Amino acid sequence: MSRLAGCAPAGVLVEIMNEDGSMARLPQLKEIAKKFDLKLISIKDLIEYRLQQETLIKEEVRVNMPTKYGSFELIAFEQVNTGEIHLALKKGDWQKDEPVLVRVHSSCMTGDILGSLRCDCGDQLHHALKMVEEAGKGLLLYMNQEGRGIGLLNKLKAYKLQEQGLDTVEANLELGFDMDGRDYGVGAQILRHLGVSKMKLMSNNPRKRAGLLGYGLAVVENIQIEIASNPHNEKYLQTKKDKMGHEILNGVGSLEAGGGS
Repeated sequence: MSRLAGCAPAGVLVEIMNEDGSMARLPQLKEIAKKFDLKLISIKDLIEYRLQQETLIKEEVRVNMPTKYGSFELIAFEQVNTGEIHLALKKGDWQKDEPVLVRVHSSCMTGDILGSLRCDCGDQLHHALKMVEEAGKGLLLYMNQEGRGIGLLNKLKAYKLQEQGLDTVEANLELGFDMDGRDYGVGAQILRHLGVSKMKLMSNNPRKRAGLLGYGLAVVENIQIEIASNPHNEKYLQTKKDKMGHEILNGVGSLEAGGGS
């Protein structure tokens, strides 16, 4: 907020409490703002303003990309504040406000490239590409967010902890990370840059849906991707269901992995 106001990036955080010691929520904050003539803004207001005024992405190049799943246009974006490269596989064109088939897939080197059975990320990726091809138009974002945002090396360290008995959430927390450290704002900006405002989202991850909705995108339909589990990832998928709220269709094995551990 200080930077947006053109001031030095410094400030003070004060928690406003009710008289009973509980944290003041929005209804109480509105009353306090009115009483003391204070300005009141929300995180939603900040997001909307920054989406209008700022961008964290820069389109670098577009190339034709024939694959065994179909032919796509591959578009590379640089995230300007980190230098990371994110990709979009685009098929077809769409009109303004037309619902577009979309998958936001976080990179998973072990699953997407090496065919690891510890997750179902590679199968999710390939199935989503097939669905876009069959639909004749759609978009797959391949986000550079390995291991739910913790990076490849830390993901492997988390795997080691899982071999010692921890589940995927406990392993991330043991390493000092959140159970899911991904930021969907960059992906949302790429979607908006490519003319997407309404999505038919291929995901059963409620956090992903909420993250994209927070950036002014509408999910008009959730499309589930069913991938059968195997003995190596059953506990992993069950943990996602129990601790991360992923929606299961017909028991473990019908779970959206969130792309990337």
